[in-house]
Amino acid sequence: GAIGPGAVPSVGPGPSGPLTQGPSSTFGGRTGAFLRPPEGYTHNRKHMFIRQNIQSLRFFRTTPAMRCPYLPHRLETKLVTELSGPDAISQHDTLTDAGFRRSHHFVYKPLCDGCRACVPVRIRVRDFEPSRAQRRIQRRNEHVHASETQALATGEQFSLFSRYVLTRHRDGDMADMDFDDYRAMVEESPVETAIIEFRDDSADGRLVGACLVDWLSSGVSAVYSFFDPQDPRRGLGTHMILWLASAAAKRGLPYVYLGYWIAESTKMAYKRSFRPLEFFGPEGWMELPAT
Repeated sequence: GAIGPGAVPSVGPGPSGPLTQGPSSTFGGRTGAFLRPPEGYTHNRKHMFIRQNIQSLRFFRTTPAMRCPYLPHRLETKLVTELSGPDAISQHDTLTDAGFRRSHHFVYKPLCDGCRACVPVRIRVRDFEPSRAQRRIQRRNEHVHASETQALATGEQFSLFSRYVLTRHRDGDMADMDFDDYRAMVEESPVETAIIEFRDDSADGRLVGACLVDWLSSGVSAVYSFFDPQDPRRGLGTHMILWLASAAAKRGLPYVYLGYWIAESTKMAYKRSFRPLEFFGPEGWMELPAT
């Protein structure tokens, strides 16, 4: 399946509130250790600041509540900050390590009232070994080759993206994206971003999958992936994550960041098959227990 960016709404921000821990679900809160008030933290009723280091002061805002794309009858609110200036890359590294995700020029983290279901997860690359089922998927896709390209949107990518979204996420907000929206998702990035294209050599090099990724000092972050939805048994989504794990290992990078995992969401169940998988909770990154 896809690893979604959870696009930040373009409407104005809701009022920023104090950082508090709400009721927690399994593995603790979404806010995590990073959002506990550190030294140099101040807040009032309208604004919220977290001091990252002595050189920078980062402003966060909350988005208006919107329908949750994963859990029915739930509302989603995000904590958001913009990546800008000469420290954008280092701030992205820091915030990714604190469980945030990037979308366009922003990074965000779910901060929903009364819900802590979204858990940031990442593969620990040095200890990862594909399972028997994952090795079968690799053999099934032995004719698929990957190539890293610039983060530039193409019509070919958008056609595949549209087919994927309309088949797998027809009820989501991304189903309404046109080419300009897709191009913005791909090209609006202040960090080191690329697209990994997956082509089937047995079908004249046809594009069968793509993954928008951010390269970090600590690993690779899968921002969004999509693939040909016609043959789900082929396991293209899993194949792309396996490729990312291999690419990270070759670069000496320790982690593949897979975004958020929700225990109640069947769409995210595939993430648990990549072991060892770490989750970010109130005590920082810890290994997710096997079921």
